[in-house]
Amino acid sequence: MKLGGIDEAGRGPVIGPLVIAAVVVDESRMQELEALGVKDSKKLTPRRREELFEEILGMVDDYVILQISPEEIDSRDGTMNELEIENFVRALNSLKVKPDVLYIDAADVKEKRFGDIIGERLSFSPKIIAEHKADSKYIPVAAASILAKVTRDRAIEKLKEVYGEIGSGYPSDPITRRFLEEYYKAHGEFPPIVRKSWETLRKIEEKLKAKKTQSTILDFLKKP
Repeated sequence: MKLGGIDEAGRGPVIGPLVIAAVVVDESRMQELEALGVKDSKKLTPRRREELFEEILGMVDDYVILQISPEEIDSRDGTMNELEIENFVRALNSLKVKPDVLYIDAADVKEKRFGDIIGERLSFSPKIIAEHKADSKYIPVAAASILAKVTRDRAIEKLKEVYGEIGSGYPSDPITRRFLEEYYKAHGEFPPIVRKSWETLRKIEEKLKAKKTQSTILDFLKKP
């Protein structure tokens, strides 16, 4: 029996792509993957994820990795959940080997609804199990999470070669916020690698404009 898993990495960051990975692996290889230490990518070091990436590719029957650019994210018509569903379906339908059972890391608060919507749009009919934190429960999803996370990390490293230290790309990362502020001060706009629809950017922009206005007023008051 063929088991499928799908997961994403980079849904929340303000910088870089959203990455979606799907894998199909034979049920007979589950113990082998588990013995290798395949588990939720967040519980592994970057180095171990990199090592497992190649091992996973050598063991799966099929896989697909999609990168959704900041431009695609900003130009979406619906919610992030709808964008995710659309691209989960795109990835799964492009698999050459179709799984009999499909495990999905559900983004919706209603797990079953998330799985049902995807199931309706697939070109094949697997048994679907959609759950929150599926990457920590099911080996196929854990394998997909590693492929997605490593691909996103590699994309961020490439951006660093062009832009210097940008941090992790998450809004909560002070290095990322500092990079965005400094870039905006220098160029009067944000770089093309950001998700312009993110609230983080509007807040940074407002903060810097307020500072500029304040310093202009102070300069005016200092004049004799």
